[in-house]
Amino acid sequence: MTLSDLPTVNAALNAFAAALLALGWVLIRRGRRRAHRAAMLAAVTCSALFLTSYLVYHAEVGSVRFTGEGPIRIVYFTVLFTHTVLAVVIVPLVLLTLSRALRGRFAAHRAVARLTLPLWGWVSVSGVAVYWMLYRL
Repeated sequence: MTLSDLPTVNAALNAFAAALLALGWVLIRRGRRRAHRAAMLAAVTCSALFLTSYLVYHAEVGSVRFTGEGPIRIVYFTVLFTHTVLAVVIVPLVLLTLSRALRGRFAAHRAVARLTLPLWGWVSVSGVAVYWMLYRL
């Protein structure tokens, strides 16, 4: 694996995280707490690996310029803006949600998870969209 492979790895990690978040939601709705916990811990792991890989890549490469033209520029920068802002917001929310669950404070966990899950899901999905527009268009 080379440095140039990391954007694809990052997109895959974001996609896996999104899938695991959706699976975790389905599992908890079905009352399968142990499986929900495993899925959510796997999602946290994917997101942590993503963040590490992302930081390594951009420390070496720097910023990557979007070269698309026309209406796609508006779409790209709108998605990128929401992704970037929420990526900053989501880190403490994930840590708070996770800590409440691990401490067995499930009512408090559930209250914050209702906000954390859709925001984290958007960050994961929009990360894949940003990758696709930046590296595949």
